[in-house]
Amino acid sequence: MSNPADRRQYLRLQAPVFCQPRGRPLFSRRLANDISLGGIRVYADEAPMAGDRLELELFLPDETALVCKVEVVWVEPLPDGSPARFDVGARFVKLSASDRARLATVLQPPET
Repeated sequence: MSNPADRRQYLRLQAPVFCQPRGRPLFSRRLANDISLGGIRVYADEAPMAGDRLELELFLPDETALVCKVEVVWVEPLPDGSPARFDVGARFVKLSASDRARLATVLQPPET
């Protein structure tokens, strides 16, 4: 079986992007674990179901925000003592072209 990370179209990065769901209290405003132009991974206190569609507000380092829709791809429980109860991976299903461009400026890979 191939590694799902091998199928990713976009590089996942740790970036100073916070997020919070709108209309559903899965978690309070949290730093994304990693994010790309294709999706986001974040900790949650309540478990969504794979396939759930959520509206997220993303808070960018320039102190602006954008709203996008995501589809939950996977949910994994976290061990006791973790910062939350679940690790959640989601893909962007609705992100405007202008918001995608704004996010892209935040997700520039570090230069080596």
